[in-house]
Amino acid sequence: MTTEGIARAADGAEPEPGAPPPEPAVELLVHGVGGTTPEEMLEDTRTTRITGDGTASVHRRTDDLAERPWDGTTGPVREAYYWCNLTSGNGARALWLLLLPFMIVNLAHWMRPAAGGPRRVHRLYDTLVRLVALSLTVLLVAGACAVALDLVAWQCAGSEACARNASWLGPFAPGEGWWAQPGRRLALAGAVPLALIGLLWWLSHRTWSSYESASPPPRPRPDAGEHAALALPGFWYGRGLVARLRAAHTAAGLLVVAAALLSATGPYDRGPDGSAALAVLGWLLTALTLGGCAVLAGQQFRHGRTEEEPDEGPVPPFTRALPAAALALVALTVLHTAWSRPDWATTGRHPAGTAVFPVLIVVQGALTVGVALAAYWLHRHARSADRGALAGLGGACVALLACGLGGVFTGGVAQRVADWLDPSAAPGEPGAIIAGPPVVLSWEASAIPVLLAVLLGLAVAGLVHVCRATRRLAPHIRDRYGDENCAPLPDRSRRIASAISLASLTDSAPRLVGWISGSCLVLGLTAVAGSLTGDSPARAARDATAALSWTADACQELGSWLMGIGVVLLLAMGRRAYRDAAARRTIGILWDVGTFWPRAAHPFAPPCYAERAVPDLSWRMGTWIDATGGRLVISGHSQGSVLAAAAVWQLDAATRSRIALLTHGSPLARLYGRWFPAFFGPRALASLHQDMPCWRNLWRATDPIGGPVGVTGPEGPPVDLGPLPDPLHYGRNLRRPLPEPILGHSDYDEDPAFAAERAELFHRLTRGPVELPTQPAAPARES
Repeated sequence: MTTEGIARAADGAEPEPGAPPPEPAVELLVHGVGGTTPEEMLEDTRTTRITGDGTASVHRRTDDLAERPWDGTTGPVREAYYWCNLTSGNGARALWLLLLPFMIVNLAHWMRPAAGGPRRVHRLYDTLVRLVALSLTVLLVAGACAVALDLVAWQCAGSEACARNASWLGPFAPGEGWWAQPGRRLALAGAVPLALIGLLWWLSHRTWSSYESASPPPRPRPDAGEHAALALPGFWYGRGLVARLRAAHTAAGLLVVAAALLSATGPYDRGPDGSAALAVLGWLLTALTLGGCAVLAGQQFRHGRTEEEPDEGPVPPFTRALPAAALALVALTVLHTAWSRPDWATTGRHPAGTAVFPVLIVVQGALTVGVALAAYWLHRHARSADRGALAGLGGACVALLACGLGGVFTGGVAQRVADWLDPSAAPGEPGAIIAGPPVVLSWEASAIPVLLAVLLGLAVAGLVHVCRATRRLAPHIRDRYGDENCAPLPDRSRRIASAISLASLTDSAPRLVGWISGSCLVLGLTAVAGSLTGDSPARAARDATAALSWTADACQELGSWLMGIGVVLLLAMGRRAYRDAAARRTIGILWDVGTFWPRAAHPFAPPCYAERAVPDLSWRMGTWIDATGGRLVISGHSQGSVLAAAAVWQLDAATRSRIALLTHGSPLARLYGRWFPAFFGPRALASLHQDMPCWRNLWRATDPIGGPVGVTGPEGPPVDLGPLPDPLHYGRNLRRPLPEPILGHSDYDEDPAFAAERAELFHRLTRGPVELPTQPAAPARES
């Protein structure tokens, strides 16, 4: 069929006589983060699932179940890939929000700057991030030990007054009962952190079996450009790495419990009233615990990802045996701790609580500095176009943010539990019946109001920016619609300008992360320095001015309450998400953004949905083209565009030659290219455009998520088309008598440019470009 014949077919005319029959054609739709239904995507109430399961599936209109060629009149067969249930289909998944630090530190692994050079620097960066992730597991379990072993079993159960207030602790109070001995109640309280470790192991194993089990299609290795890391066959199949990391982190959590128990019994056993045999056994168990910690730290240097081929190898026997060995050590430690010590009594805080948390903060700080140095070296050796956000320090800032968030969570929960156990006075203050949590945790709880104040200040700065930008843009909005015969409407112009200004705030995200990370660093150092005094923030400020003393006291009290309220709100959100589909979709948006990447640093992070979605899309495109020899346009909106691009990268060159990519509202360059330059930087996107030249990207200035991809090629039209007019019309007219809405990030398919560009992509796939009516150009994006 000639180009003119294709154009006539697109207009509904009959094809040329004697022309070869047209090939089958499919448009595969991939929705974005907000989620939708197959019926909405296909604009038909009668749809049928043609492949997939209840988690993710491909649907067609029931009337389109039979393959048919694209004749230019009825259009291509449309299919919808529905993946909502990968992220927000089950309300219980919203409880992963409680493990935000794990999710955030996992992102740091993928923020490595795009640079060549010695592989050892890349391995050093990855290893340091894995060590930071391991320290977060240690922090979580240590926080559980601080609550269960220190506050409950050591302090409150060891005080008659506190046990009297908490009646459920009566059997464990000092006296003649079997459970009255400190060692036995400590051994029983150890069940709480052990249960937490078991829950995390079970969740990780369960999601590992469901998500990381989608094998890539058995196709020849893609011959994409050298910079297309996402084209590696094993990129979306990390079963082996997650299994190895899960074994190491589970063993680390168990060793923390053993260390907490041994540090409680050690001072007594080595004292004048202790037993020499128990002291020797304690030293032996301590040596085994320290040896296990050294082994786990060394294991992190060997847990790198294998992306050249799918990581299907079995977990090494030594690594697989680590959790069992650590559990056996915990069992021996529990027996050692529960051994009768009739003269033992507990006072003050747990012996290890004072030193462990400051040391953890210092270690995390040192590791984060190491991540920053490695990242900056890579940043300096990267091409200027591929340099990421924050001078290449995005990964270090995110890792620091994860550590700060983990410390705030731990300190807030510990402070809230201490206030609940001893409501008579602030723990550690005069009149209090328990000493309270470790001092550094009280300082971290006091940091919560300060962090909220920083966030409030950033929000005010953002509001000022929006107001100024709106005033600057509003007088020029009418000029964007020069072909309309309509007088300027001040309110209409102000609303459009406000939408553009609000959308531009996304470009300020690096500064936001930098400010918050810097605040976490300053507050962490302050907490460590304050803990060296041995006093809580309120007591440390008592000798200063009255205003400072009142402020410190208010921050400490408010921080504990805010943390308690925050945990309750997160749990309430999870409960509501189980019952309310709309809430489930809203919470799923947060999960979509944070869990696109595989679990490469922390095995207890929320699972990666892309390890199921990307193979699904690759399998569907590859098998359909192999079976029919037809042409396919994959159309991705928002996060769906990222999945679509990743799936196209996984295909071989012959298959890609029959595929066109249509992205709209895409964060490929604006978010992913900025924060993950090694995978979505300019060189990677240029490589994708070189491998599949049929690519078109639509964007709007009012879209806070999508934007241009900034890729140009020597031949063919540019990839980007935009900014598209939004709203489509400025005022009322004969064809549009009612005001047009400002669409922002949604409903790109309602723009006439969408249908025109889709038709153009199909024409370019078949015979070559066709002249289509040009769309009215909009001015360049203003910030």
